Amino acid sequence: MSTTIYARKNADGRIVTLSHNPDDRTNSSDWSVLPGDAPEVLDFIEELTESAGNVLRDSDLSFVRVLEDVIDLLIERGVIRFTDLPLPAQTKLLQRRDHRRQRQGLQLLGDDDHLI
Repeated sequence: MSTTIYARKNADGRIVTLSHNPDDRTNSSDWSVLPGDAPEVLDFIEELTESAGNVLRDSDLSFVRVLEDVIDLLIERGVIRFTDLPLPAQTKLLQRRDHRRQRQGLQLLGDDDHLI
């Protein structure tokens, strides 16, 4: 037996919110009752999961750059030595620095800031 899910839909009929219990402060007619395994419920959950994964992945990528900057600062100030880092970390940092250097060397924009 499937769980009952309450869904709020937009004007196009697409789910925008799911709940096990609709908020008492809202008009109950705003909610549709659906089985938890309804295809549109499962699609909505999949979209949310994918979206959350993308946000975390993008955040992770920018955070990696922050960590690289912190490591560079610690090395620059003599708090740690590059050789204090484990060999795999040294290798990864050197690879990323090399890739960034190569990428910065690419001239993708012309003098007028248009893609070549």
